[in-house]
Amino acid sequence: MSGSELTVRSGQVVALRLFDLANEIDLKRAEALWARRPQGASTRSRLVRTPAKAVSFGVAPLALELGTVPLDIGAARHEATAGARLYDFGIVALSLRLQAQDLSWTGFTRLVNQTDQAVGPAAPASVWETLLTQLRARLGDALDRPTAVPLQEDYLLAVVDAFDTRLTAEALQQRADLVPLLAGEERPLSDGARRDLLRHRFSYYPDDLVALTWDRAFIYEPQRETDVADVLEMANAQLLEMRTYDEMLDAELPRMRDLVAAARRRINLLASRRYARLARDLHSLVAEVSELAERVDNALQVTEDVYLARVYAAAMEMFRVTNVSAAVDRKLAIIRETYTALHDEAAGARAELLEIVILVLIGVEIVISLLRP
Repeated sequence: MSGSELTVRSGQVVALRLFDLANEIDLKRAEALWARRPQGASTRSRLVRTPAKAVSFGVAPLALELGTVPLDIGAARHEATAGARLYDFGIVALSLRLQAQDLSWTGFTRLVNQTDQAVGPAAPASVWETLLTQLRARLGDALDRPTAVPLQEDYLLAVVDAFDTRLTAEALQQRADLVPLLAGEERPLSDGARRDLLRHRFSYYPDDLVALTWDRAFIYEPQRETDVADVLEMANAQLLEMRTYDEMLDAELPRMRDLVAAARRRINLLASRRYARLARDLHSLVAEVSELAERVDNALQVTEDVYLARVYAAAMEMFRVTNVSAAVDRKLAIIRETYTALHDEAAGARAELLEIVILVLIGVEIVISLLRP
């Protein structure tokens, strides 16, 4: 680092907590329900700078304002602005925003790390649970099959709009050490750890910078645009939804094996009907998960904005969304194979039953012919 320490004139720390709220959310219904409350402000999200043809949402998420929340950060009391963004595939992203003004770089880094300690994954979840309870109470009619114990994801954004002097991305990295902010560590890191931590850095203009890690990101954006932050939130939402499908299939596979084994142990004339019922259930499960997973995959399409596409692709790779998605596909393939086997067994059982019926009819005909005078 060189020169005197930088001062953050304007910025914010944004703590995100995402929940798998329901199987699906009817956003139009949620918007109507939210409008009934006093000061019920809501908007449909869109990216600010990026042209619509370059980046598009499958279904634009619904952003809600939740007011202010008092937070104890370090030894000080802060007022955080709370918000929520609802995605139609069942995810809600809650956010707490703390304004940062006229802080030294060291002070800004300390605020980021203290915020993580106060509301991050290791902190008590009371503030998040309070906000989630309020949402559920007001939007319950818009939730399809609400989740009793939702899965969660956390992410932390450190955003700077302006320093005390205008900087290029290169000058910023020379004068400010990003590692303590990105790592949440006060102790110095090894050279190898520093390189790994700073590996995902992106700039589009000379005076903007994005640095990504698994659970945090630093964004320097003098134009005060939120596109990068919105894309990172979307990537976290897609990760959480894929994790939900993965865990659901993990629970379904042993149950499926038990049902199939139980069906095969009982040999009777209704075997074909039993196999067919199991096959239909499995086919319905595969169809439902496949449809929802495709909706998640198409939730955000980045085509012509090369810079945003690079940030989005790096986030998806870092969050290992493709790995979780591949695991979901493998488990769906197992269920499809089981469905095919059950379908074949049902067809075979029906053929056997038909053969038995034919033999019985032939026997009856023989008996009748012998008994006829």
